[in-house]
Amino acid sequence: MTVLEVLQSSTEYFKKRGMESPRLNAEHLLAQVLKRKRIELYLEFERELTEDELAPLRELVKRRGQGEPLQHLLGTVEFAGHIFVCDKRALVPRPETEQLVELLQSKITNRGSKILDVGTGGGVIALSLAAKFPEAKVTATDLSEDALSLARENAGRLGLTSRVEFLRGDLLAYVNHVYDLIVANLPYVAAGDQGALSREVGHDPEGALFGGERGDEIVRKLIETAPLHLAPGGLLALEVGLGQAEALAGLMAKKNYHDISTERDYAGVIRFLFGRYG
Repeated sequence: MTVLEVLQSSTEYFKKRGMESPRLNAEHLLAQVLKRKRIELYLEFERELTEDELAPLRELVKRRGQGEPLQHLLGTVEFAGHIFVCDKRALVPRPETEQLVELLQSKITNRGSKILDVGTGGGVIALSLAAKFPEAKVTATDLSEDALSLARENAGRLGLTSRVEFLRGDLLAYVNHVYDLIVANLPYVAAGDQGALSREVGHDPEGALFGGERGDEIVRKLIETAPLHLAPGGLLALEVGLGQAEALAGLMAKKNYHDISTERDYAGVIRFLFGRYG
């Protein structure tokens, strides 16, 4: 089979399984096997593939068709202009989180800010901000040692090991300093919504997805405890679940945050919540 024929057959296979962007998925997987850039495939459409090339591709296509995330199969994900290792140790970074980083870059006016990323997962928020603001002091925490091992691996790949401090603990446990910015993309899916999740999301660690019976319990706990660790006028920035922002903004107001605001994601969903304290 030629490169073009393989792309066409893989695309049809993915279409039958109701997958979004089937051609794009096929191109990424074939580029991975051939060790090419995706765009380079267009220059090799007539090339005949060997069995040694087809065999690993068949396995990847099968696994993708069964719902394994593309990022896990590729082993990496692009986020905020950087390439991160991505596997089952942490949540696959979403475009919404990348948008949160973009919003924060415009809100950070002190390039030497002290920044805390709570529930860092694979470290994409903390490391992206550390790369953008070389003078900032960045700390990242997570309850999962697996996630922290992935975050440390990513720090090493990006040359940021000495720039970011990693702590293991539940939310703000073991955090002893105050910060100009506390940012968090915490679990916010309600326990009862598990059956509504896509097959891909089912490959993420449960501890990174489910925030309790309502879904927002962990986020509420952070809102309540963050003031002890925010510098005067410090910013708390949160990514929250569908329909959660209004109630959480109300909790912020009760806890004496000010300048409370929300932002919509690219899909028009109110996804980001900001508030200052002190």
